[in-house]
Amino acid sequence: MHTDFPELLGAGLVLLFIFYLGFLSIKIKIPNVILYILLGIILADALTDNELLHFASEIGIVLLFFLLGLEFNVKRLGGIAKKIWPSGLLDVALSLGVTTVIALLFNLDLFSSFLVGGIAYATSSSITAKLLDDRGRMANSETEFILGILIFEDLVAPIVVAILFGVSSGESFTSLSFFILIGKIIGMTLIAIILGKTLFKNFETFLDKIMDEDFKTALLIGIALSYGGLALYLGLSEVLGAFLAGMMLAEIGKIDKIEQTVLPVRDLMLPTFFIYFGTTIELGDGIPMAGLLVSVLVWSVIAKLLVGLVGGPIYGLSKRASLRAGLSLCARGEFSVVIASVASGALKAFSGLYILIAAFVGMILFEQAPKLTTRIYGKPVKKKKNLRVPGD
Repeated sequence: MHTDFPELLGAGLVLLFIFYLGFLSIKIKIPNVILYILLGIILADALTDNELLHFASEIGIVLLFFLLGLEFNVKRLGGIAKKIWPSGLLDVALSLGVTTVIALLFNLDLFSSFLVGGIAYATSSSITAKLLDDRGRMANSETEFILGILIFEDLVAPIVVAILFGVSSGESFTSLSFFILIGKIIGMTLIAIILGKTLFKNFETFLDKIMDEDFKTALLIGIALSYGGLALYLGLSEVLGAFLAGMMLAEIGKIDKIEQTVLPVRDLMLPTFFIYFGTTIELGDGIPMAGLLVSVLVWSVIAKLLVGLVGGPIYGLSKRASLRAGLSLCARGEFSVVIASVASGALKAFSGLYILIAAFVGMILFEQAPKLTTRIYGKPVKKKKNLRVPGD
């Protein structure tokens, strides 16, 4: 008798769990992302190294950032870049630099300290972007600043990952390796800009000629996955590649034509990323390095708050919007998981526990950001519509 558990049955059950938890999240008013991560932790033994789940999660996160990239054509992205770099560097200094120093003060060696700093550095792009979308905050004045910080982190985090992987593998990570990595990022960005201005210049007209929706879906998702896959092939993040793919197509007149085609597939696949993320968290026995854990968690929140409170006004935001931004940047996620995979032993267990708590705390602070802002600054004065968003 055949006793192996069919992957098809497993996939069906995961989808049913996604439906139930999504429905439950509405009833109990808890972000569905938290429930999906918890499901991943509970099913970790059954889903460990599940290639089907991993592949689905990759598609989900790629399509999320592909659709985000659609919102940023070259002109708009250039306007944001000019204003985001001071806040981005502040983020690197506070979240990566100071956290590394804190770990050194707890007598960790330089490599381990830099590893902890890397884990604490990058905000979870996927969690933050999903919550922005779910909570209807995409049109808020601080959203462009938040996305700008996420993009900046997505450019810096692959460099941190490459350094850590290079050192941990025993290979020397030289200045030449560093400049090659930067060259790849710049190269992919330039190619995306050139293709957007040439090959995809009349893409809207071409899409209108495709009458079969299935072919259109295959084309658009194929573009997103291909450029995301190219980024992976070059040793970069698929998230960065997917964002650039969206940016390539952002030059067309009406991006809603693309969004209507891709959104259903993204909404189906994206929950699997958070479930898969949950399966990668290894808690181990007990609480490893409890003092360091508490210190890094507290500083992680303070650092992102300072990025918002100090960096927001530099970007052109009000105090109210700056506070909302800082409170919305505290969740850690996918890059932290990638960096934590380099760790071993107690440091790996520490990393898993940190990521889990930081993800939950970050999502709670995101949820409470509007209320906390109102409590501190009072109710906002109603203004006329058609406000200009910084970077437009």
